[in-house]
Amino acid sequence: MTVRLADYAPPSHLIEHVDLSFRLDPQATRVLSTIRFVPNPAAPSATLRLNGEGLTLIAASIDDAPIADVPDATGLSLTVPPHPFTFRAEVEISPATNTALEGLYMSNGMYCTQCEAEGFRKITFYPDRPDVMAPFRVRIEGDLPVRLSNGDEVAPGEWHDPWPKPAYLFALVAGDLVAHSDRFVTRSGRDVALNIWVRKGDEDRCAYAMDALKRSMAWDERVYGREYDLSVFNIVAVDDFNMGAMENKGLNIFNSKYVLARPETATDEDFARIEAIIAHEYFHNWTGNRITCRDWFQLCLKEGLTVFRDQQFSSDERGEGVKRIEDVLTLRARQFREDAGPLSHPVRPAEYEEINNFYTATIYEKGAEVIRMLRLLVGPEAYDRALDLYFTRHDGQACTIEDWLTVFEDATGRDLTQFARWYTEAGTPAVTMSEAWQDGKLTLTLTQAAPAMVIPVAIGLLAPDGAEVLPTTVLEMTEAEQSFTFDAPTRPVVSALRGFSAPVLLSRPDAPEERAFLLAHDSDPFTRWEAGRSLGKSVMANVILGDGVSTKWLDALARLTTDASLDPAFRALSLRLPAEDDMARTLAAAGTVPDPEALHAARGRMAQALAERLADDLADLCAPVPGAWSPDAGQAGRRALRMQALALHSRLDGGAVAQQVFDRADNMTEEVGALTALLEVGVTAAADTFLSRWRHDRLVMDKWFTLNVLHAKDAPAVVADLIRHPLFDAANPNRFRAVFGALAANHAGFHRADGAGYRLMADALIALDPVNPQTAARVSSAFEGVAIYDAARQARMREELQRIAVTPGLSTDLREMVARMLKDRRN
Repeated sequence: MTVRLADYAPPSHLIEHVDLSFRLDPQATRVLSTIRFVPNPAAPSATLRLNGEGLTLIAASIDDAPIADVPDATGLSLTVPPHPFTFRAEVEISPATNTALEGLYMSNGMYCTQCEAEGFRKITFYPDRPDVMAPFRVRIEGDLPVRLSNGDEVAPGEWHDPWPKPAYLFALVAGDLVAHSDRFVTRSGRDVALNIWVRKGDEDRCAYAMDALKRSMAWDERVYGREYDLSVFNIVAVDDFNMGAMENKGLNIFNSKYVLARPETATDEDFARIEAIIAHEYFHNWTGNRITCRDWFQLCLKEGLTVFRDQQFSSDERGEGVKRIEDVLTLRARQFREDAGPLSHPVRPAEYEEINNFYTATIYEKGAEVIRMLRLLVGPEAYDRALDLYFTRHDGQACTIEDWLTVFEDATGRDLTQFARWYTEAGTPAVTMSEAWQDGKLTLTLTQAAPAMVIPVAIGLLAPDGAEVLPTTVLEMTEAEQSFTFDAPTRPVVSALRGFSAPVLLSRPDAPEERAFLLAHDSDPFTRWEAGRSLGKSVMANVILGDGVSTKWLDALARLTTDASLDPAFRALSLRLPAEDDMARTLAAAGTVPDPEALHAARGRMAQALAERLADDLADLCAPVPGAWSPDAGQAGRRALRMQALALHSRLDGGAVAQQVFDRADNMTEEVGALTALLEVGVTAAADTFLSRWRHDRLVMDKWFTLNVLHAKDAPAVVADLIRHPLFDAANPNRFRAVFGALAANHAGFHRADGAGYRLMADALIALDPVNPQTAARVSSAFEGVAIYDAARQARMREELQRIAVTPGLSTDLREMVARMLKDRRN
């Protein structure tokens, strides 16, 4: 059934309070609910629709009078009195057989929940929509020692959350768990107990997550003025989880890979991701929980804003320039690809069939970019005023994008009618810049397609000697074509779209020499990196056509790499060659049909040429990072540069140095980096050693599965072998993604001409869908680039998509995704 924003209607009834009692049993949990309903003055009705799926109704009553109404497949329709009343129900559910990991389910003997977006309806009958908010009191009966729910514990296994919340924020966890505990004192003096609950044996992997939590709490007080509002904050690490984490009020449930870390088992990338996700879920306490979304069409209201907040936090913790480049890499790899294909949708969609399919890069990453642009346009001080007004005006409410924009209009006096198009228009805007210099004047002309968006284009001007003659200036584009003129006695070099000031495709007629100049001199980290990346793409395109690797590009990159005055993390990012999938989309946008095998070969030739150019410097670049291991950004950057250099060095020595690093590594960053370098040059014995070392560590083994597929010369054959491995478990989302997410990321392997990669992926999705529809649907996006490849590959991809589409009993989740991709007929 298609759900449309235009059809939104207020709920017929509101809720004063909810009492839930759980009698836990793996096969037959009883849930008793007592709900006090009141008619909604905005939409009174004599009937009340309660959502409910997979529930066995034992008994139900209204004001203690048994009801005669019978539930259907999706819920229960009640005839109700015109005044406040109490609804009671007792239902039975089976957590042990709930493999979809939605609602109440079990993970390795632990009871846990996932209710966003519509999982609560699998727990009891309820108006499962975000604009129905109520305080909850929960009692959990069972023999497990730890029984957790939202809010503050008022008795053993009994919890009260005084803050009204929608059902999607409900959480319950029960298990034989141990806590890593600490405390935090808020700025007003509230003493908050902090606990990270894990399985026994994982206690020594919680310290970094706890430190990240405390830093997040302090940062939110300092930067946004937001203080925590309960006496306890609990986090639980769960092995079987469809998402990264969930912000349930006072009880955040995390995929264990985003909590558990120590240097021997987690890479620097893992530590940075844990820090960001801990922050993200904590920041939701205000931007998502205290103020939530009216309906799921407003999902970007909480997710885009909270992603932007966690990006700000990570920038403060790890360095703004490098963090911005990393964020743009993620945006382009995921969201730009989404925008350019059949899964494109606006930041606020107008309709959906399955809401789980709209937890997308567009909602999260592009949603954050819209917030970033808004802050850039109004300025930091006005942004702070608007956020203060937002929290004051809408605390305890379920809001819309219109509410959000109105706050900014009221706080700043700006008319944001045109800016609101960022929420309603799908696709990535294309901006063309041309320049003319005459008589000491530089004129920049910017054009965009209709309907014209508000686009902030940050620029700087550099003199021929590299000096900055115009510091960063924001040009506000509001028309289809606009010109801006600057005084310039000598012709300057334009540094455009500084800080990636808007999520657009910028086209400008800059020569390779100009990009090399910016790579050497630009003061803005993003545009400097972007110049090198643009050069690299041009070189790769020429190599595909049979040209040699440009010596000018090699020389420019060598100078940057060996410049000790630059941040090692920036140098490491600059050494990364353009990804094959990214290059394929770049070629397609230019009218060239990409050949995955040719792309892979060209990238390999570029890496070999770069290794040879840096041959005299690689030994120094591969030297060990001095000092004791630390997760801080400085050390992580030095390790990143070392691993990039090690991969290049392996192309010259067959992996000899990498083998030494692998054998001696005392941290997972260097162990994985060395193994990656070895696999890239065909030395596979180290993978067996890695397996023997870590086969009993579930999170490290996810890395082993991924690396084997990602760097395989024959990825389909490797995948076919790995899915028969005794440690492979398709029902575990992390393990499934470790193999099939890596298959999709192995560009040449997935797009192999004979279609073997497509067949393997389709087989896996068909098999997983009855078990876990959400994970199957999300991984199916591997096929979203169907239209950019040659006719033979397109035909094979469509054949596999059609095979999925006609599978009997296909879930709504996967059916919607496949249908959207099959409609893509752009070629």
